[in-house]
Amino acid sequence: MMLKIDNIKKQYKDFQLQCSMEIPEGCITGFIGPNGAGKSTTIKAILNLITLDDGQVQIAGKNAAELSPLERERIGVVLPDSGFSSYFTVRDICKIMSGMYHHFNETGFRQQCKEFQIPEDKQLKEFSTGMKAKLHLLLAMSHEADLLILDEPTAGLDVIVRDEMLNLLRDYMDAGNRSILISSHISSDLESICDDLYLIHQGRIILHEDTDVVLSDYGTLKLSEEEYRRLDKQYILKSRKESFGYLCLTSRLPYYRKQMPSVVAEKGTIDDIITLMIRGEEV
Repeated sequence: MMLKIDNIKKQYKDFQLQCSMEIPEGCITGFIGPNGAGKSTTIKAILNLITLDDGQVQIAGKNAAELSPLERERIGVVLPDSGFSSYFTVRDICKIMSGMYHHFNETGFRQQCKEFQIPEDKQLKEFSTGMKAKLHLLLAMSHEADLLILDEPTAGLDVIVRDEMLNLLRDYMDAGNRSILISSHISSDLESICDDLYLIHQGRIILHEDTDVVLSDYGTLKLSEEEYRRLDKQYILKSRKESFGYLCLTSRLPYYRKQMPSVVAEKGTIDDIITLMIRGEEV
């Protein structure tokens, strides 16, 4: 197991994190949830940036808090608003990375910068948002990391730049025995690249599912009051009262399409799942 989060707990004044997750080798895992749900706190716990009240994070079978500096080099990270001074150039950054990481591949990194039109001699303050995002991702992958932790790496980027970055991640995974944990509010990115998804709300994991299952079996039902009353609710996860009757989230859309062919049954999106799992009610 590349990453195992075992019932970690962290209490703040008005928020408590309590969750468990597992990411196998060779897996890209999406981490979703509304702002303030606990995604960033969980990532800080993985990176040993906060002290836990209980529980443990293991990376490649070892307690994350006990990793040696050399072992920590096997983790690549992209966090919002983190990085180098805006007055640095890529050449400056190469000198720093060479001193920080034993396995920094300067030749490969500079070649990728050239491929993605990232100038070596301009200061970072002159870079566009897209250029900065690509640079941060290339840096995270430049020192032979086995695990990438990416917190909103494509936020604020246009569709072309996002596509370039997702292709970079696919190429990174081709080496095998690598894993990625990626949080994002852009559901289409996660649908196209992730093997599975964890949904967190109020500090707790409320759903874990393979992405293929989400896209094939999850969906919404639009029901009148009478249809809802007669509904077999064994595969209904959440429901919400609407002007037309009820909107329901199911994990067995094909079942209801067969059982109730007259009902409006639509494939769900990740956004539908987040909305109904959080705002819907138990049936």
